[in-house]
Amino acid sequence: MAEFHYKLDDDGIAIISWDCPDKSMNVMTWNGLEELNTCVDKALGDDAVKGVIITSGKKDFAGGMDLNVLAANPDDDNPAETVFNGIMRMHGLLRKIELAGMDFKTKKGGKPIVAALPGTAAGIGFELPLACHRIISSDNPKAKIGLPEILVGLFPGAGGAMRVSRKLGLMGAAPILMEGRMQAPAKLKALSLIDDVVPADELIAAAKAWIGAAKDADLVKPWDAKGYKFPGGGPYTPSGLPMFVGGSVMIHAKTQGAYPAAKALLAAIYEGSLVPFDTALKVEARWFTKVMTTPSTQGMIRSIFLNKQALEKGAVRPKDVADQSVKKVGVLGAGMMGAGIAYVSALAGINVVLIDASQESADKGKDHSAGILDGGIKRKKVTEDKKVEVLGRITATTDYAALAGCDLIVEAVFEDVGVKAEVTKKAEAVIPADCIYASNTSTLPITSLATASSRPDQFIGIHFFSPVHKMALVEIIKGAQTGPRAVAKALDFVRQIRKTPIVVNDERFFYANRCIIPYINESVMMVREGVEPALIENAAKLLGMPLGPLQLNDETSIDLGVKIAKATKAAMGNAYDNDFTDEVVFKLFDEGRYGRKTKAGFYDYDENGKRTGLWQGLRDNWLDPENDISLEDVKMRMMMSQTLEAVRAFESGVLEDIREGDVGAILGWGFAPWSGGPFSWLDILGAEQAVKICDRLTETYGKRFETPALLRELAEKGESFYGRFAPNAAAA
Repeated sequence: MAEFHYKLDDDGIAIISWDCPDKSMNVMTWNGLEELNTCVDKALGDDAVKGVIITSGKKDFAGGMDLNVLAANPDDDNPAETVFNGIMRMHGLLRKIELAGMDFKTKKGGKPIVAALPGTAAGIGFELPLACHRIISSDNPKAKIGLPEILVGLFPGAGGAMRVSRKLGLMGAAPILMEGRMQAPAKLKALSLIDDVVPADELIAAAKAWIGAAKDADLVKPWDAKGYKFPGGGPYTPSGLPMFVGGSVMIHAKTQGAYPAAKALLAAIYEGSLVPFDTALKVEARWFTKVMTTPSTQGMIRSIFLNKQALEKGAVRPKDVADQSVKKVGVLGAGMMGAGIAYVSALAGINVVLIDASQESADKGKDHSAGILDGGIKRKKVTEDKKVEVLGRITATTDYAALAGCDLIVEAVFEDVGVKAEVTKKAEAVIPADCIYASNTSTLPITSLATASSRPDQFIGIHFFSPVHKMALVEIIKGAQTGPRAVAKALDFVRQIRKTPIVVNDERFFYANRCIIPYINESVMMVREGVEPALIENAAKLLGMPLGPLQLNDETSIDLGVKIAKATKAAMGNAYDNDFTDEVVFKLFDEGRYGRKTKAGFYDYDENGKRTGLWQGLRDNWLDPENDISLEDVKMRMMMSQTLEAVRAFESGVLEDIREGDVGAILGWGFAPWSGGPFSWLDILGAEQAVKICDRLTETYGKRFETPALLRELAEKGESFYGRFAPNAAAA
């Protein structure tokens, strides 16, 4: 079925409508490009056509390129050539639209082409309009327009980098290109990247009116006009040089050199600014090809887009269970986690009963939602009516009888087995027989908690991350007796609240915390060994981690870490071997340094809660000037402490799907997104090299770095994780 449709109206205007069949959002495919090319040729070759409107048959314009077609093809002998030729085909088509049949010397004779955007336009969905002579957007309040490719390890490679930078200059283009910022049409109009914003019902009429009034000069882009100069100055001008030097500094400050796309983007803009536009497009295509074919980019596309999307669409959902969408959810515990769960549920249109021991606590939990909504109102993202609507779905109470009619319970009380058992029995006394019961525990085994339930097959873990309204990941934990309907219910609930799920089997700490704790412990162990704390923090940033591990410790709270350490020691007895590291966190705890919430932790904070620097006490108590550990060892100790635990989780069956391991790591605790996740990183590194690193670390630092048997087996057989274990849907 066609993706682009051509119609010539009575006014002599050719309307090319983008409408991908069986998709809620248009995405560009190679077939779509050929269809669009045919439509453009038809319009330019027909003397009866006075102008062209490119628009959409859907409520939005386009969501970008179909990344499935960009993912690596393992059967391609020369992927770089394939990518480059494909990008040059795009450039050829968009340049054809831009020149529109005009005589290039006289700049006359072209046909005006307008992009009429009814809603959101992202990636190629905005690069295509940028090649048109006029961009008119509807005033759709939900519309977001921009070039977000950098967020999946790419950069705008279909002329977006060249056109935006040549129109705005480097500094003006930076927020659009290097931050991937999607913005409302009015904001882009203020930046001169969109020409007009009109009421939705006037969109096509406005496009026709402009075509009717357009002159030859209106069709000539600045970079095609005689005497064009790069805005703000090129890299070798007195005004431009500081911008390009500053841009390089800015990119390194944001990426620490870990993300290849940002550096390639700046290089493409720099080199492109020195040559004519058509040559600049070829420069852009070469840099895009270089980035596109790196293992890092392929890993990011696979995990952050393809795998994430597959999990959100139910890749691991039990297939034979009917829809389990939640209509009424009971949330037990109105603390920060329970209040956050209540908010995201109500926001998704689900009725919520929020219960706590006192009415005051329950009301405070509901006020948490009011506070978030008030913040949205201040930022003009939420209306007063929306606030009333969302809060109207939350009933704050102490009465368990209010849970009658709930089809899902999410318990979020204190991390104590006895307390959780008590509320489980209270809830099960009033909820329907078929109601699914979930615990939001972060550390306690689900199988153990389920012993308090009279229906363990309907008992499951749903582990949210804090703050709930901001964190995208939800970890679903299957207990020993958890049935498929409970799994389906949890997954359907997570879909409703627009978050990304992973499903894991039950074991202490599950998956995310199982990997986070060794990472934090390794960093604290290095503090105890006398390593300079700043070296630890900066090494993590060089790895591409969004936070240093000591800062992460402050954010998650040191008192929580102490509680987990004490509980783990009680459970493991003589097998517990972390006393050396505990000395550091226990000292901070004893001094009341619980982290950001007390404005004192591994870092010092000012009265507004802003970090002012690492606590000098770390150096005073433990710094060893004789400790000459290398930067590489610091990096590898932190990287492997997480990664090997992920492998062990997969090896033992806690993880059933490596896609969930990679997506969960990136979304759950920010594992080096450039790598695509721990399994993708090991594949980039190569199993053989990974084993060598593990063997060296084991010899130098201890048995916690011993190579898992599965990783050693892959090394011996010359295999990779995705080569052996990727489901067909995720293989790329």
